[in-house]
Amino acid sequence: MSEHRSSSAATVVRLPRYTKADQEEILGTGDDPFGVDSAGLTWLPKDEHFGIRHDGRLVAHTGLLRLPVAVGGAGTEVVGVGGVAVAPDMQGRGLARLVVTAALEHARTLGPRHALLFCRPPLVPLYRRLGWHPLVGDVLVEQPEDRLVTMPLRTMVTPLRENARWPSGPVRLFSLPM
Repeated sequence: MSEHRSSSAATVVRLPRYTKADQEEILGTGDDPFGVDSAGLTWLPKDEHFGIRHDGRLVAHTGLLRLPVAVGGAGTEVVGVGGVAVAPDMQGRGLARLVVTAALEHARTLGPRHALLFCRPPLVPLYRRLGWHPLVGDVLVEQPEDRLVTMPLRTMVTPLRENARWPSGPVRLFSLPM
């Protein structure tokens, strides 16, 4: 992966792991750092992690995970993007764009044609500016005890290949959400 720099010379690095302590370094120790606990969902950990350090402190993160999905009944895979976080005192500096862009550059090497993420409605404009598109319609995701639930957050996709078009039809994630 090449290094990505912003005008403030922030560099995205591949992280060997991402722990609860790392998340707390970015977001603090609040009970609901992503604002999604009310959704009542169980989430998957990510397999690959990208971060930005500022003065030795981890201040931004994005995680990736390949996941099986069906769209319109046809099975495929997506790269799930999750755990996107920027420290509150570092927001507004383009760090989300930088860390998500670097993660997507890597995602393009993983095979799937699209990346998918779930976000709270207030974040939709941010992801739109980063090239993501909201899906229309319900997305089903798995939860423990073989439950299938409708994702209460907004689902967004972005192509990982030139000319990749998201197919039409109902969407089902064959795993816990990421």
